[in-house]
Amino acid sequence: MLYRRALRPLLFNAAGRDAEAIHERVLAGLAAISRHAGLTRALEIASSFGHADDAALAREVFGLRFPNPVGLAAGFDKNALAVPALAALGFGFIEIGTVTYHAQPGNPRPRLFRLPAEAALINRMGFNNAGAAVVAARLATQRPVRVPVGVSLGKSKITPLEDAVSDYLGALELLYPHGDYFAVNVSSPNTPGLRALQERDRLDALLAALMGRLSERATAEGRPAAKPLLVKVAPDLDDAALDDVVDVCLTRGVSGLIAVNTTIARDGLSAATPVTLRDELGGLSGRPLRERALAVVRRLHQRAGDRLPIIGCGGIATADDARRLLDAGAALVQLYSGFIYEGPGIARRIVKGLG
Repeated sequence: MLYRRALRPLLFNAAGRDAEAIHERVLAGLAAISRHAGLTRALEIASSFGHADDAALAREVFGLRFPNPVGLAAGFDKNALAVPALAALGFGFIEIGTVTYHAQPGNPRPRLFRLPAEAALINRMGFNNAGAAVVAARLATQRPVRVPVGVSLGKSKITPLEDAVSDYLGALELLYPHGDYFAVNVSSPNTPGLRALQERDRLDALLAALMGRLSERATAEGRPAAKPLLVKVAPDLDDAALDDVVDVCLTRGVSGLIAVNTTIARDGLSAATPVTLRDELGGLSGRPLRERALAVVRRLHQRAGDRLPIIGCGGIATADDARRLLDAGAALVQLYSGFIYEGPGIARRIVKGLG
């Protein structure tokens, strides 16, 4: 494949060890395409060559229609710079963010590391983003796309844990008009204390507030149902903690789950991984996460059944990877690291393989 043989080596070598720099350049190019309807349409035509749409793969999940089950996970386009171009690449849905109420620079660079032999990434980005107000303003002026757009919400680093509820509510209020669904990110390992929000009592308080606000907005707008709210879980939770998340989500009427976020574990790496990379702090994603993601999806589905649709995420690079998650109980899948390693045609190739 052209991307793997020619373009990827060029991109990976262009910025040396600074993987984030090349990511920014690629995203800037997609953002430029997104600003022009003609270029976006040309990208859609070019990317769909040889890949006919399969209407049988369309599905309705938590009240939204998805043209196919393969989405782009949060993290790639944190600031909603390139949604039209990304949708043109054939993804069935796009999730932007994670967005926080306050703008923040994130953790010091370097903070993104490639592990090519493992088809993996380690990141400790720290929710770097322009803030909810700026992202909302950008989405308000961006051309609409024909796929659902989700918004991942996170806690601002400067906000104390005891004030997390008001922080999430502030971000939700600003971004509410522009999201088809909202994902509550309480599972990133790169914001101090964030994962404590997965604990039963804290999660219950947070979800009660967010669901209450969504219900209020739905009533005010005359909507038949509130916009969907999903919870993104960590792969490092044990079965008891996963069961707690499911139980709280069911009690509060949450629409679904995303499984999983990045992991702080390194047991999925081979012995060939350099110690210097193995010891980098941050969340690991990509192929080493694949089996754990599958196990978590299976556990969540066993606990919730069809009451909580699951978006499976972790280590997806092929149609077989996606199918395994779907067979384990996921209703949809999304990817990020696979996009980096397999290139812009990955969504359409996986969709074709699922057809």
